[in-house]
Amino acid sequence: MRALAMILVMSMLAGLLVDECATRAAEPVRLIFDTDIGNDVDDVLALGVIHALQSRGQCELLAVTITKDHAWAAELVDAINTFYGRGDIPIGMARSGITPDEGKFLQLARVEDNHALRFPHDLDGAQTPSGTDVLRQVLSQQPDQSVSIAQVGFSTNLARLLASPPDSICPLSGKELVQRKVRLLSIMAGHFRPEATTERFLEYNVKTDIQSCQELVKSWPTPVVFSGFEIGIAVPYPAESIERDYGYVEHHPLAEAYRLYEPPPHNRPTWDLTSVLYAVFPDRGYFDLSEPGRVTVADDGYTTWTADAEGQHRHLQMNSLQVPRVTEALVQLSSQPPGTR
Repeated sequence: MRALAMILVMSMLAGLLVDECATRAAEPVRLIFDTDIGNDVDDVLALGVIHALQSRGQCELLAVTITKDHAWAAELVDAINTFYGRGDIPIGMARSGITPDEGKFLQLARVEDNHALRFPHDLDGAQTPSGTDVLRQVLSQQPDQSVSIAQVGFSTNLARLLASPPDSICPLSGKELVQRKVRLLSIMAGHFRPEATTERFLEYNVKTDIQSCQELVKSWPTPVVFSGFEIGIAVPYPAESIERDYGYVEHHPLAEAYRLYEPPPHNRPTWDLTSVLYAVFPDRGYFDLSEPGRVTVADDGYTTWTADAEGQHRHLQMNSLQVPRVTEALVQLSSQPPGTR
């Protein structure tokens, strides 16, 4: 029996080594991050997760497009990218008039210490190009069926991309460009456990730009996986991590944004982080998937899920064993120091 047990253990270890080697050999996921950063702080942590995954060789951040209409949102993204040593990543903005307020932590982009920016960056938010142009430019340069998009804000940029005509950037229409270049859209939107609430729950990312979300769910031509409200709220980010894991520098943009958003201790849901984790690791077992189906968006923003074997939509599901695994992955990734693996 001992010999058999040893054989089983060695076999498992060999399998893990094969998986690790295969992961290292795999091409990094080409990722676009579309965010309403500034409205909630989970976008900031999600951007930290992306940079950690890029440092590990598991993704490449191609661009960040923004659906919050405040110039400092773009500047803060550039400051965070610069903090992680990647200040040249393209950034675009929707300029839609949606959520134009400053929010609680975007001022970090302008905070100075001794007459110098605390978090250096060289982007003038007022000069940021349009999200549509950035998306068309970046997608047109990628291999076919190679790009994953994590949309964790409103659907404004992606709906505009779908509607965009051929232009000097690319001879394809937006929908044709998406169909050719994108393999997966991982989107934080909706709510797919209606039995968990007694009210007609309207999820924020959907209800804030209903028309764009309706157009996206109707017309997006590639597979879409939704991380519903119920997923992020089941995986709260532990407040003790903010106080414990980011102290390797005097000023950390993620931790400072978290504190400005709401004074700790508080365990903020990880809505946006879960969409990023799935976009990069769709096959690691962090989440389960629903059967194929279709999401529809009512005129008030209410989302409905209908099973359909021909549908291109699915939504994330979780069990009690996955929750601590996802939590620990998100803590370790978001707090990983720049340049480390």
